[in-house]
Amino acid sequence: MDKVLQSNYETVMDILKKAYSFRHARNVLEYDMQTISPSKGMAEQGETTAFIANEAYKLITSEEFIKAAEYCYEHRFGSGTEEAPAEDGLSLPARVLMESLHRDYAKIKNVTPEKNMEWELLTNNSYVKWLEAKEAKDFSVFAPTFDRVRAMNFERVSLRDEKKDIPYNDLLDDYERGITVADLDEWFGACKERLIPLVEKVKNSKKVIRTDFLSKPVEIYRQEEIAKYLLQAMDFDFSRGAFTTTEHPFMMGIAKNDIRVTTHYRLNNFVSSMYSIIHEGGHALFGQLQPAENYDYYLDDNMTMGMHESVSRFYENVIGRSRPFIRMVLPKLREITGGILDDVSEEEMYEAVNFAEPSLVRIESDELTYTLHIIIRYELEKGIMDGSLSTADIPKAWADKYEEYLGVRPENDADGCLQDVHWTWGYGYFPTYALGNMYNAMYYNRMIREVDLEKVMESGSLKDLNSWMKEHVFANACYSTPKEWIREITGREITPDDFLTNMENKYGEIYL
Repeated sequence: MDKVLQSNYETVMDILKKAYSFRHARNVLEYDMQTISPSKGMAEQGETTAFIANEAYKLITSEEFIKAAEYCYEHRFGSGTEEAPAEDGLSLPARVLMESLHRDYAKIKNVTPEKNMEWELLTNNSYVKWLEAKEAKDFSVFAPTFDRVRAMNFERVSLRDEKKDIPYNDLLDDYERGITVADLDEWFGACKERLIPLVEKVKNSKKVIRTDFLSKPVEIYRQEEIAKYLLQAMDFDFSRGAFTTTEHPFMMGIAKNDIRVTTHYRLNNFVSSMYSIIHEGGHALFGQLQPAENYDYYLDDNMTMGMHESVSRFYENVIGRSRPFIRMVLPKLREITGGILDDVSEEEMYEAVNFAEPSLVRIESDELTYTLHIIIRYELEKGIMDGSLSTADIPKAWADKYEEYLGVRPENDADGCLQDVHWTWGYGYFPTYALGNMYNAMYYNRMIREVDLEKVMESGSLKDLNSWMKEHVFANACYSTPKEWIREITGREITPDDFLTNMENKYGEIYL
């Protein structure tokens, strides 16, 4: 590397180190805000969080940083080319970092620190107002803030020099690089075509699945013990992670050696926290098992959210609701729950955790109907962004789509359009959950040819399964777009067919 490139590279890395120190502090405060902060303290906590985030923003938008980062981007291949980088250029992870910084700069170059601070304050206040509205079960309480968040998202796109054909594509690209409305319309159209009739067949099935034991009360301390056991079985590294409770479960990657997960306990629904901890634990494994150099080069969150959701939903559903997994965990669940599962067979437990029935709440929905919950949100987000759906019409539009696709209708906004936290900051995230289902079905169909899942589960730990994931799924995620990543893992292009066929086979075998 020549001296000029070396000097600019060192400038970038020095400033990023400072910016990531602010990010670390912000993440800790945000985690605290969503877990143990008292309700009256949230607004002040949000202001402090916004301030710290803006200090990091000032660093990465400073003239010194931008000048150095853009120089590194322009000279990343040295005297060579993308196909044949020269030795006087940057290493592969350094090149990927500069490409990521260049993409980010193109999006924020016209956003002043003052404007960024305004947005940070808005999204933090939006979370507080959402909690208030959800408790009141009344979207109108949140509606004025919702309007400001929508305006912020339009403004965010309008300030970019390079814009896509429609604003929603810009927002989708922020979460899932290279994925467009055209892609989603095609893939989600195929999902509706095959899932809606399948859901109807399952709903009309004569099969009776025993679920009485799922609603028996399990004390919170026992559910906490279940959560800890499941994380241990997943080989979650407690020396680099922790877990607690929150209103809406999430995973927070604080730092390389600090990955935190949350869950929400319900006295008469112990499997709710059971599967939320497996889901968030999947996210955590992605953080703990990705290459260590990703953290050294500030690439640890350079994967897309669809990649992340594919992993969390893989552990939650593909593995966590499988017969081998149930066989592995049921003895321990019997022990912890204090007898309520003593008369429950493996097959009864397997069928119960795969019980499918149209419902109102996404995070409580079954594997079969879940994707329809996401498609509803996607279609509403398109309407929000193209102006065809007004804020006042959102509760009714939400309820109408639930009735059309799932045959159920919410009686209040808490079970309807206020159930998710995502609209407190913007749009484009929801589709990644359904994309995750498609991605993980594709790599699962490769995995089962190479990994003996029965043998893995017999060991009582997912450690060997994680090794396959680390090598094939985690290793290159931060270096690829989703389309490239899936092609590298499976040798095929993204398709919903694997997921849909797996659903038809699984639920056909259980119900039909």
